[in-house]
Amino acid sequence: MAESLYDRYMRAAAASRAHGETCTRCSPGARCAAGQGLYESFARLQDAYLAQQKKRRG
Repeated sequence: MAESLYDRYMRAAAASRAHGETCTRCSPGARCAAGQGLYESFARLQDAYLAQQKKRRG
């Protein structure tokens, strides 16, 4: 079975948080290249998930 959009969104959120907790170059106002990539992936999946929920609710 394919992984759901929600599962991918939550996995991306966890990866972004985990990176932020261990990376010495990342801060709330600035991210390293890897941290920025993880955050962008999370944000893209979050937007897609929220759009899906909005569409389902009509």
